[in-house]
Amino acid sequence: MSGRRTRNWFALLVVTGVVVACAVCGPDAMAQKNQGPPNALQGFSQNRDEPVKIRAAALELREKDKMATFTGDVYVLQGDTEMRCKQLVVFYEEETGPRPVKAADPGPGGDRQIRRIEAKGNVVVVQKDQNATGDAATFNMRENTVTLVGNVVVTRGTDILRGQRLVVDLTSGVSKMDQGRVEGLFKSGSQSPPDPRNAAEKSNSADKGNTADKGNTADKGNPPEKSNTADKR
Repeated sequence: MSGRRTRNWFALLVVTGVVVACAVCGPDAMAQKNQGPPNALQGFSQNRDEPVKIRAAALELREKDKMATFTGDVYVLQGDTEMRCKQLVVFYEEETGPRPVKAADPGPGGDRQIRRIEAKGNVVVVQKDQNATGDAATFNMRENTVTLVGNVVVTRGTDILRGQRLVVDLTSGVSKMDQGRVEGLFKSGSQSPPDPRNAAEKSNSADKGNTADKGNTADKGNPPEKSNTADKR
């Protein structure tokens, strides 16, 4: 399953892995417009010309219903971005109007236009240090939105965002997490813990200094010895 249209829909998958860049400071901050595409998304855009590879235990193609279903440990890879799920259902429609003649592509991605994709069962999207997981994901091509639902966890480096539903509007750049409480943990600006070896060295130096000071004090307390000449007198 390859071709330009297939590459376009898979480019949407990475969005779920970068929305953690949106700050969550309160109810109003749960839906806000991005100031610009994150660096990870810019990097992924370089992979749009990369081939899309799909592995699954089985593929069922229903021409009448215009849908293709991949089942059994589904694995999708494009460039440095990958997705795993138990089932991947692709809904498509026939293109209308004249189009240039081209070689047929296997699966529903050749002369057909994908309108919706549903990933079900332990959905995991990974792109470099970004990871998004959920029970299911829907990619709506007509509305240009991505929805990840069910125990949603989005991570980027050490930052973590949790919720029940994540909706990303790719046209406006607005990301919204709703249907329950949202929890966020951000550590990107934290400093590295001190090296315990340095602390031990400082402690040893301090102990040595204290010992030397005590020795000097003891010397001052002892009176000078009288000379032998004075004793003879």
